[in-house]
Amino acid sequence: MAVFIGVVVAACFGSGDFFGGLASRRAPTLAVLGIAQMIAIAGAVAAALLFTGSPSGRDLGFGAAAGALNVVGLGALYQGLSMGRMGIVAPITAVVAACIPVGYGLLTGEDPTTLALIGVGFAIVAGGLIAHEHDREEGGALRALGLAIGAGLFFGWSFVLYAETDDGSGFWPVLTGRAAAVTIIVLALLATQTGLVLARRELRTAAAAGALDVLATVLLLVAVREGLSSLVAPIAALGPAITVGWAWGLLHEPVARLQLVGLALALVGLSLIAVG
Repeated sequence: MAVFIGVVVAACFGSGDFFGGLASRRAPTLAVLGIAQMIAIAGAVAAALLFTGSPSGRDLGFGAAAGALNVVGLGALYQGLSMGRMGIVAPITAVVAACIPVGYGLLTGEDPTTLALIGVGFAIVAGGLIAHEHDREEGGALRALGLAIGAGLFFGWSFVLYAETDDGSGFWPVLTGRAAAVTIIVLALLATQTGLVLARRELRTAAAAGALDVLATVLLLVAVREGLSSLVAPIAALGPAITVGWAWGLLHEPVARLQLVGLALALVGLSLIAVG
């Protein structure tokens, strides 16, 4: 069961990122985020009501802050995926995001396992290899790379905040996180006068991204609540491989040989960090 949950989580995260980035290539990123988060908050409401929980104000506050960081990270990721190669942007984001909790643990006195530290080393080397040819490309490649790194930073700190919530809080922190995300998006839409009207294809793609994102989050937290995180996390961390697979299969993105080595190292590093 744990392996199955891990595979589903990885497939949902990786596919959701791909669909969000794909929709952002044809429509404004803010509009795509708006549709995706409207779907996601509906799923968060259902999860909070179906599963019991007694959250404190601290849990709800951390959840809201995590959700705010998460949606900014999603915006950066979608924009980066729309501008650069998905098979490069997604792994770099994941590598940066995975390193943040380990770094936070070191700063706060935690003692990460040797596997986790080795995984960080693999991830850093992988990021350099993946970006080696990418930084030579023209156009918005460098900006896409910067957005990928920024998205990873936001996702990493969002994870730290979610991890600080109490197990007994159920999925209420996820709900306050989605509520904060929707509030930020609405304010941004009003400030930029961006509408939520999308073509039918982009509307379906954005909605799929939101549904997959919230489903992955709920399943991951279910695994954590059931004590299966050590089994699920290493598999779920392979989500970028799904994004890469979509990009290769549907968009026929070319990847240099050195970058393939970097992608392989990134997946190994992410798995070691998750296990550690």
